[in-house]
Amino acid sequence: MQQTMQKSLFPEIERREKDDWTFNGANTRQLTHCYHDYPARMIPQIAAKLLDMFGNNAKLLFDPYCGTGTSLVEATLRGINSVGTDLNPLACLIAKAKTTVADLEKVNMQISEFQKFSLKSKPVSNSSLPRIGGIKNLEFWFKTEVIEKLARLRNFIEEIEDDSVQLFFKIAFSETVRESSNTRNSEFKLFRYKPEKLENFTPDVFGIMTSKLFRNRRGLMEFANVVNGNGFKSKAMVCSFNSVISIPEEYISPSSVDIVITSPPYGDSRTTVAYGQYSRLSAAWLDMKEPEKTDRKLMGGQKAKRFNEFPSNELNKTIDIIRQRDTKRALDVVAFYNDLLDSIENVSNVIKPGGYACYVIANRKVKNTVLPTDNAISDFFEYFGFRKIKTFKRSIPNKRMALRNSPSNVPGEVDNTMVKEFIVVMRKEKPPKLI
Repeated sequence: MQQTMQKSLFPEIERREKDDWTFNGANTRQLTHCYHDYPARMIPQIAAKLLDMFGNNAKLLFDPYCGTGTSLVEATLRGINSVGTDLNPLACLIAKAKTTVADLEKVNMQISEFQKFSLKSKPVSNSSLPRIGGIKNLEFWFKTEVIEKLARLRNFIEEIEDDSVQLFFKIAFSETVRESSNTRNSEFKLFRYKPEKLENFTPDVFGIMTSKLFRNRRGLMEFANVVNGNGFKSKAMVCSFNSVISIPEEYISPSSVDIVITSPPYGDSRTTVAYGQYSRLSAAWLDMKEPEKTDRKLMGGQKAKRFNEFPSNELNKTIDIIRQRDTKRALDVVAFYNDLLDSIENVSNVIKPGGYACYVIANRKVKNTVLPTDNAISDFFEYFGFRKIKTFKRSIPNKRMALRNSPSNVPGEVDNTMVKEFIVVMRKEKPPKLI
């Protein structure tokens, strides 16, 4: 009785707690979410809360921009089947690893073998240093002693017979490549350390790898305990199709998805997040196709040749403002929203009547003009038969991006970058019953 009275006395506090999406201080690296750093990750707390609010009876989740699989992991933890797709091959590899319950006993045995290997392994001669496709000047990005240790590490991983265990090691290796390279790891773009920094830069390659393996093993144990402990048999499928072009029926049937939870790019990768640059070195060592070529396939990667009207009055007005200031940049903006609209049309077709689309987005600036991406997404879905449930607002704490930058590249001119996210929740209207 007393608890009931307390709830009725503080409805405003309860409402604020329900609408609080900041998650300031929350541990975003639990379970397999700890596996690998990646640009602009959606934190797991957002996907978890959306699933708990709108996916209680869900059987299938779809993420058309899955990145490293945050929403797929959260679906797996709830016994929900999931399909995710991303054009970045490294992101797909990480997402697959994070949703795979590798055999812990085999992982432990392989880590033990690795520790023996790292103590006994002998250096290779400079003449036998590898050639890595996709990196023309290998010694520009890595010191010679680092190259030979990474080569030995890669050979060790290639000999692992169990596919899931090998995948587990590849993810740790990917981060080891990045952290032992001559790049500034505090940034996502490729910038080489200055000469004075490189003089004393002596990364412990095997030590970094060991640290990643032990960290990831803890995450795997936590993940396996939840999934196996609850007896879940759900499956996560990671694909590489482009939702802008189509959603192949062999992966997802029309009107089969209960909930979409995703965080699409905030703009074209050339002027927002350089996913290809971030992935380039790791992808090359893992014999993947060059990710910078993938960047051109991402939303807004192909330039628009003409202006067109969108089913969003606010977006049209904003583009017109940018057009008056810079026609070329306005066409870049049009290219991005053309692709976003095509993707949303395809996504709309695979969601069940009564199903939900949850998009986490931030509104970027172009030519000092805020683009209303949150409202555009809402308008686009409404155009395809959805009803808006709500847009939740979220402040972004501990943001790995400068809070102020110089978008005009004019010395002394600075502006705020994105410090808020919007979580747009839409519901597909059920068709009227025939009398």
